[in-house]
Amino acid sequence: MAAGTSGRGGRPDLVVGALGGVRAPTLLLVGSLDVDVLELNCWASAQLQCRHELRVVPGAGHLFAEPGALDCVARWSRQWFLEHLRS
Repeated sequence: MAAGTSGRGGRPDLVVGALGGVRAPTLLLVGSLDVDVLELNCWASAQLQCRHELRVVPGAGHLFAEPGALDCVARWSRQWFLEHLRS
């Protein structure tokens, strides 16, 4: 079975030494208004050696509290898991 992971607004800088060892397909989700975390996720994306994607939710902050932001996160996560999790 293939595995996949998804991270929403996380802090990849806290796992610097482990990023190169990630093997599961990884989706990074960050709000466009969360500038510091967006920068960290761009950096982390460049460190990942596995299949990965960085998706930026337009107009969303750190908690994705803006109208429609969590719906966007849910839609993209669902799509990612359907594509990368197979029985």
